[in-house]
Amino acid sequence: MNKLVVFLLLFSCGFSQAQQLNCTVTVNAQKLANASQPVFKTLETAVNEFVNKTDWTGQVLKQNEKINCSIFITITSNSSDNFVATIQVQSSRLIYNSTYSSPVLNYNDKDFSFKYTEFENLIYNPANFDSNLVSVLAFYCNMILGMNADTFQPLAGNQYFETAQNIANVAQQGGYKGWSQADGNQNRYFLINDMLSPTFGPIRQAMYSYHAGLDVMSLDLKSGKEKIKNAVLGLSKVNETRPNAFLTRVFFDAKSDEIVSVFSGGPSITVSDLTDTLNKLSPLNSSKWVTIKY
Repeated sequence: MNKLVVFLLLFSCGFSQAQQLNCTVTVNAQKLANASQPVFKTLETAVNEFVNKTDWTGQVLKQNEKINCSIFITITSNSSDNFVATIQVQSSRLIYNSTYSSPVLNYNDKDFSFKYTEFENLIYNPANFDSNLVSVLAFYCNMILGMNADTFQPLAGNQYFETAQNIANVAQQGGYKGWSQADGNQNRYFLINDMLSPTFGPIRQAMYSYHAGLDVMSLDLKSGKEKIKNAVLGLSKVNETRPNAFLTRVFFDAKSDEIVSVFSGGPSITVSDLTDTLNKLSPLNSSKWVTIKY
C-alpha cells in the first residue's frame, strides 16, 4: 500500500482550518561569485520575518493551525542593491484525521527582480507600491491563503484573491516584469485574473471537491478515491473551451504526483476514463499517468 494511504489509515491528529502562515524561507545565491556576502542572509531573514509576522487576515492562530508553506528565492544576478531572481512558492494543507499534508500550490515565478538595501525594513502597504520585493511576497502570501481557503469551501478564497489582484494592479506602476498581460501569458497578471474569472471556476470547484475526497479517505478509502476522480474529471469543463489552460498546468504542477499515489494503491476503482482524461488535460505528465493501473 502506498505512503499516502498508509498516512491516511494509520495516523490521526487534531485539525482546524488555518488562515495564516508557517513559512520556510530560503535565499540561494550559490550561482553568484559573491554568494558569501552577508546581504543574502540578511535578505533571507527579512523575507522570513515579513512573511511570517505580517498579519494577513486578522486572525490569531496557534502554531499548528497555520498554513505550512515555503518560499525559495534563487538569486541569478546582483549589482549593488538590484537583484534578479526566481521565486518558488509551495504550500500544503493537512488532510482530515491524518498527519498527511497535501500539496496545494507549487509555482515557480521566473519574472522576479527587485531592489533591496541590507537591513531595509519590509513594510506591507496594500494601497501603495513601494517595493517589488514586498509586492511579490504579499501577492503570493494572499495566493496561498486563497488557494488554501478554496480547499475547505467552494470559492472561499475570493477575499484573498481580490487582495492579490489589487496588489497586482497597484504594482503595475512600478514597471517590473510579471504584473502586466504584455509580459507573457503565464505570469502573475494571468495567475490572479484567471483565478477570479468565472471561466476557470470549475478548476476552483475541483480544488474543493478533490480535497473533500482526501478528507474522507481515512473513513472510506474507496469513496474518497471516487470523489477525487470525479474532481479531476470535472476539469474537462475548462479544457473543452480553454485547452492547455495556464491554471490547469498550475493545478497539475501541485497535484500530479499525488494523483499517481492516490490511484496506485488501496481499493480498486475504474481508472480507464480517468487516465484518458488526464492525458488530455496534462499531456506533459503522460509518463506519470501511464503508471496508474489500479
